[in-house]
Amino acid sequence: MRQHFYRKAVGAQADQPLRVLAYSLVPSPRARPDEDWGTLQAEADQLGYAITARLHDVAVPVTTTYLPASSASQGVYTPPWDRPGWREAERQLREGLADGVLVLDRHNISSDDGEYHAVIKHLGERCRAFLHLVISEEPVAPT
Repeated sequence: MRQHFYRKAVGAQADQPLRVLAYSLVPSPRARPDEDWGTLQAEADQLGYAITARLHDVAVPVTTTYLPASSASQGVYTPPWDRPGWREAERQLREGLADGVLVLDRHNISSDDGEYHAVIKHLGERCRAFLHLVISEEPVAPT
């Protein structure tokens, strides 16, 4: 499905480089996405993509108390559409400011298969955009 939307984006381009948003999910508020930016820029350069913006979110869990009488808090996973950086990416895609999103791997989006596929479908159908992974989710055949 991801490749399908990529081919559509390439077919819609008129000899222009594909414009992508570089997106990173960092592991903590103190972590900086600088290393990710370097890897994403190298991938964009290799493929001839033009990075139009760099966006990131922090992958720390949201703390929520489930029971009013409980003093224990539990972590809650934040889906991509609830992350401020990802919402900004979708806004820019809907406004036609980019053709796709460039990320390191699928876990920057979601480790949940259903959620990951829903994001790809949403990007392709609603935003007319594609998702490019530096590290593909397809296993590589042994050589």
